[in-house]
Amino acid sequence: MSHEAQAFWSVARGRGEIRREPLPEPGPEEALVRTLYSGISRGSETLVFAGRVPESQAASMRAPHQAGELPFPVKYGYANVGRVEAGPAALRDRAVFCLYPHQDAYVVAAHELLPLPEALPPERAVLAANMETAVTGLWDGAPGPGDRIAVIGAGTVGCLVAALAAEVPGCQVTLVDRQGGKAGIAETLGLGFAQPEAAPHDLDLVFHASGDPGGLVTALSLAGAEARIVELSWYGDCTVGLPLGAEFHAKRLTIRSSQVSRLPPERRARWSHRRRLALALALLADSRFDLLISGESPFAELPALMQQLAGDPPGVLCHRIRYGT
Repeated sequence: MSHEAQAFWSVARGRGEIRREPLPEPGPEEALVRTLYSGISRGSETLVFAGRVPESQAASMRAPHQAGELPFPVKYGYANVGRVEAGPAALRDRAVFCLYPHQDAYVVAAHELLPLPEALPPERAVLAANMETAVTGLWDGAPGPGDRIAVIGAGTVGCLVAALAAEVPGCQVTLVDRQGGKAGIAETLGLGFAQPEAAPHDLDLVFHASGDPGGLVTALSLAGAEARIVELSWYGDCTVGLPLGAEFHAKRLTIRSSQVSRLPPERRARWSHRRRLALALALLADSRFDLLISGESPFAELPALMQQLAGDPPGVLCHRIRYGT
């Protein structure tokens, strides 16, 4: 057993490196996990890599197993799928998900690991953190039967939100994105698709997940009277301007933020973060979600890859990192 691990660190604005660090022996209530795959969050992780987290939000943006402090150097990430090599008998040799950064092996408390459902392959499980965000967004939006819904932004989270909303009886869900090539994804997920200028209006509920302030402006124009807009994007240090002098007050619109780090107030008495994560893993048993993983690279290429992803290349959804051979 190696007593050393390799981990990805963001060390300066737009620059990362793989560092070696000690790998401790697991204690009685701990487990050693060998990573199989990790996933890159195109939202918060690229903002962290670019050094765009406001100082006032450094504490709230802290990842569960983050090392170092924002802005740099910092070990950041939260979509790790691995196999337990040592630890409690009930977990040994099981494939598990953990909110851990990009690292090839690690030791954590056993209760922080969630075994994957039998129907969920490890390759797809890297979407679990994104699915948690989508579940929370759906809770915040509270769609009802028959609602006419738009999801603006056909990224990973937007596609997952739209797919979940489409399961509500009678809901008509349109995925809205400037890239016309995303129409194929919408079709596979059983959704309508439109570019912003052709999107339906007078909607009951609008989710915004594009990460572009212009998408939130579009959301205001599509929402019907008394409708709710759920904001899933996080802008880092970007100031967002909105045309609130137009129809915002006349239509009595509501903009509600959705943040995955906190459970919605109406669910906190019954739900835990672990229960929500278990739900996210169960929902990923649907093989259609494989199309949300748009590429895969070996761990050794992660420093260069993060530089590419920070440039927001088109067509990238969740990029998976592969460990080992």
